[in-house]
Amino acid sequence: MSRSRTSTPAQPAGPDRARRAFLRGAFLAGRADTRPEPLRPPWTDDGRVLDACTRCGDCLRACPEQILITGEGSFPEVDFGAGSGECTFCGACAVACRSEVFEPDRDPPWTTRAVISETRCLAVAGVHCEVCRDACGETAVRFRPRLGGPPHPELDPDRCTGCGACATPCPADALTLQAEAA
Repeated sequence: MSRSRTSTPAQPAGPDRARRAFLRGAFLAGRADTRPEPLRPPWTDDGRVLDACTRCGDCLRACPEQILITGEGSFPEVDFGAGSGECTFCGACAVACRSEVFEPDRDPPWTTRAVISETRCLAVAGVHCEVCRDACGETAVRFRPRLGGPPHPELDPDRCTGCGACATPCPADALTLQAEAA
């Protein structure tokens, strides 16, 4: 008796981060998975990517800055440590995508902003360093003079585009980029 299968394979769902945290043993320590959600390409959001993305990789290949990588579950993620280290918001990833993943008319392209770690920043620790300011084309990172020590960094969230230019050259990895809560 021969059976023919005519059904199409189902597209696997996105990774369940809570379940993965449980399987990694987070329940034993009474803690949740503290890793931040992965940063998705501009003009997308997590739900849209996980629902519509076919994981074809067209957006990754189209990125001239080469900051898009294959992330968990083969979904596209932004890695500012790869390629040029910053997003120029050129839109090549959105143009290359054949699915309904990107919303190119969304302004701003994402709600990602830089965050300066007070415990890792060299300037806060008393070492003169202004690398992040020098890298920021939007002048979102400024340094306020302080008596008896090097200037203290301040981030203007209204000027920050979340492009990542400040985070990559930081010698102490004191800058991270995080999506703002909606």
